[in-house]
Amino acid sequence: MRLIQARKLAHRIKIHRLYRKAFPTNERKPFFIIRSMQKKGKTDVWYFEKEGAFVGFATTINGGDRILLDYLAVVEKKRGKGIGTDMLKLLRTQYEGKGIFLEIERPCADAPNAEERIRRKQFYLSCGMKELNVSARVFGVDMELLGWDCVMDYEDYRLFYRDNYSEFAAEHIQRCDGDSI
Repeated sequence: MRLIQARKLAHRIKIHRLYRKAFPTNERKPFFIIRSMQKKGKTDVWYFEKEGAFVGFATTINGGDRILLDYLAVVEKKRGKGIGTDMLKLLRTQYEGKGIFLEIERPCADAPNAEERIRRKQFYLSCGMKELNVSARVFGVDMELLGWDCVMDYEDYRLFYRDNYSEFAAEHIQRCDGDSI
């Protein structure tokens, strides 16, 4: 498997299609924002291929010694075959020496997709990520942070968004208390 900076139109089209299928509307930022940030060098958009075929993508927001893994998706037919794990390994190598973190929906027992949330968290933990003990409501979605080689508290998280994404985004991150499962 290899990762490629998604600069070709053909790569971006495949990524955009998967992006729209893999993430619910309330968790997707407009794709033109991702592209704009990529052009400014604030975001990397990665195209993953195995044996010449597209298998998934990832986007990151780059903040010096910390990297936010913003989106990661595997082509539906390829899920459950170790592709996501391999993608994460390649990303970890790509950003060696930097802390990597991500946001997942908090696995709350009363969530309509509670089982999916639990599986997602178990997947990332099985790949060696650790809980960062930060929960936040991000644009109305309750999230928690997981990461590798990363120490972060709520204020660090909010400042990461302010400094590397936008003040507008940082203003839409609120403390979120409560128990997850």
